[in-house]
Amino acid sequence: MASTMGRAAAFTALWRALVANREGPSIGTRLAALPRMVWQTLMGRYDGGARVLMILGGALYVVSPIDLLPEALLLLPGLLDDAFIIAWLAGAILSETERFLKWEDARVPRVVIDGDVA
Repeated sequence: MASTMGRAAAFTALWRALVANREGPSIGTRLAALPRMVWQTLMGRYDGGARVLMILGGALYVVSPIDLLPEALLLLPGLLDDAFIIAWLAGAILSETERFLKWEDARVPRVVIDGDVA
């Protein structure tokens, strides 16, 4: 059930990013946040460990020469499984980096100094 909800959230984030009118962080901001997200996860500060592992596993699956449904034998299904993983990866990266950026923003202390501006 949780993995189904995770997939739905990933595809929802992908769809929103594709049809949105530039609301939320830009793609560049999200991609720049990936190394920080992985580092904060490895340090145990960010709670996205399972999701980050799934994203890394999906990326490895796509670039790996070993394939569950090889394109050489099963042309269309072989391409479709890779396309599904790539679409899921895009949505998962978008949704998880948005969640990470909100978490990161909440950690930054806000300092307000009372006084007049001359």
